[in-house]
Amino acid sequence: MSVRRDARRNRELLVAAAREVFAGQGLDAPFDEIARRAGVGNATLYRHFPTRAALIEEVFHDRLAHTVAAGERARGAEDGWSGLTGYLEEVFAGLAADRGANDLMTSSIEGVPSLDAIHAHNRETVDLLLARARESGVLRADVTTEDLLLLLAALGRIVPALAATVPDGWRRSLTLVLDGLRTGPAPARALPGAPLSPGELGDVLRDLGPHRARPASPA
Repeated sequence: MSVRRDARRNRELLVAAAREVFAGQGLDAPFDEIARRAGVGNATLYRHFPTRAALIEEVFHDRLAHTVAAGERARGAEDGWSGLTGYLEEVFAGLAADRGANDLMTSSIEGVPSLDAIHAHNRETVDLLLARARESGVLRADVTTEDLLLLLAALGRIVPALAATVPDGWRRSLTLVLDGLRTGPAPARALPGAPLSPGELGDVLRDLGPHRARPASPA
């Protein structure tokens, strides 16, 4: 029984450490750092989680379920446009707070069943809300679900760097993207937040850095 308790305790420590490391460094964070922070050896980590995908599934399962719940609430909104904007604001707030969640939602990772489910649910939610907005005349008729998902993925990838310089700066960028999809004259509301200064833009671009390919191995 003691061995089982120790194993369960080690698993809990690894998941907590991975959640913290992924949030700060993204899903490419080294397993060595996770094991060190959990206070266990690499062998213990691999015994519980033989692949990176298995650890990601364990860490983010509940977070992905929360995103599905947000999508369900959005589908019940009074109109498609308010449902869409509210849903995306909630999703992007999560992306700004957690680099690991950002990597998860803006890329494709094999072997994470919950991720496959959330991508399918997210696409269905966006598709339904766009259709309702289009029918009400708020959305331009030629915008497709793929158009919006591509724009959101691109914006999502810069959110961590933007949030590190201006915590709520993503709200201004998201508003610009969404307002560009509307029909008729531009909305009367002002853009949220202040525009980036030249120095702040430089900081964001430096933080983005060169593109780094995702490693194939879990180590």
